[in-house]
Amino acid sequence: MDSFADVWALIKEDLKNQSTEVVYKIWLEPLEFIEFKEDTLVLGISEFKKQIIVSKFKGVIEQACEKVLGFKVNVCYRSPAQEQEENEKSEASSKNSRAGADYDYTFDNFIIGPSNRFAHAAALNVAHSPGKAYNPLFIYGHSGLGKTHLLCAIMNYVKEQNPNANIIYTSGEHFTNELVYYIGNHNTHAFHEKYRSADLLLVDDIQFISKKEATQEEFFHTFNALIDAGKQIVLSSDRPPKEMMTLEERVRSRFESGLIADIQPPNLETRMAIIKRKSDDLDIELSDEVITYLAENIKKNIRQLEGAVKKIKAYQDVEGTKPNIANAKRAISDIINDNQPLPVTVENIIGEVARTFNVTAADIRSDKRNANISLARQVAIYIVHEVTSLSLKAIGEEFGNKHHSTVIYSLKEMEEKLRDNVQLKATVDDIIKNVNEN
Repeated sequence: MDSFADVWALIKEDLKNQSTEVVYKIWLEPLEFIEFKEDTLVLGISEFKKQIIVSKFKGVIEQACEKVLGFKVNVCYRSPAQEQEENEKSEASSKNSRAGADYDYTFDNFIIGPSNRFAHAAALNVAHSPGKAYNPLFIYGHSGLGKTHLLCAIMNYVKEQNPNANIIYTSGEHFTNELVYYIGNHNTHAFHEKYRSADLLLVDDIQFISKKEATQEEFFHTFNALIDAGKQIVLSSDRPPKEMMTLEERVRSRFESGLIADIQPPNLETRMAIIKRKSDDLDIELSDEVITYLAENIKKNIRQLEGAVKKIKAYQDVEGTKPNIANAKRAISDIINDNQPLPVTVENIIGEVARTFNVTAADIRSDKRNANISLARQVAIYIVHEVTSLSLKAIGEEFGNKHHSTVIYSLKEMEEKLRDNVQLKATVDDIIKNVNEN
């Protein structure tokens, strides 16, 4: 978020105070803030200087960040060429997102089926009686099944019934980023005022906060303040609270204190109804054969169903071809390929472990011996051994060319720790689940 640039200014000031004038002018001052996202600070620097920064000043920069923010962050660097590429991708993604938002999320256009009937009924009840029915309402399910639709439907209904209501819709990630900004500006009071004065608080993807102690602490107090005031809270997640292993117990208990509703992948009839609704919205006539084909081949993601109809519509508008099975196959060819599970890589595993233990990937691959990094390294080695087909020698090479005997020792150590430490085992299981799903 843009406001984090102000925090970066404070970090640069700290770097300036602890560096010589020459060092600061040549190496540190040229660093430019790009973005802060998911505990990662991205800085811009030329490709030449990037190598020097990483080798000589990486630790100094990370320490300055921790000093100003009060917690560790991952710092990475991007050259102007990389930044241009990312901007192009972001622009394209934004355009696609805007193109997909061609109808409002309301209860009227939510297709109800056996897989979502309970969640829909709960959401409708909350919209009719916020703060009185189910509080909090916790909706979970995989991406693309309609969680965001229901949250927005609640928001839109309450806004229509009470235009003066103070409604805050946010995500777990944005909540965290805002907190970081206010901490950096020594103005957490304003943060408290914003969120604790809400009449209706809706947080999408709340699972994002599960590994962040400071964010959990803040959300815990915000949650209590709103519930005590009789205000409505609605949360969504990709998993139920009991499966969020790195969530503090007191926060988990708050999530479980209201109503928990899940959304499962829609059945065939529901998928067909969704396709029919979307085709009506786009004023395109699809045969029963085409509708059935799409519904039988896209089973788990409503967004993909709607995207396929849009693509068929585009074929008709651009090429003048009528919707048929051939075009339906064209429309979902990339989706079917995308639905194939991606191989789990060592990089994915190390990245997930690094985020969980609040260290960097470089730390895990290094020879650093402090307790947290050593444990993170052992966990990463264990998971790589468990979920990939790499040999002991290959695993050792991935972790700083360590001898295979070191890998064996690390595996034995982890097996003992997992037998004795239930919480650690839960954390490892959670990481394995995440890397397999992503």
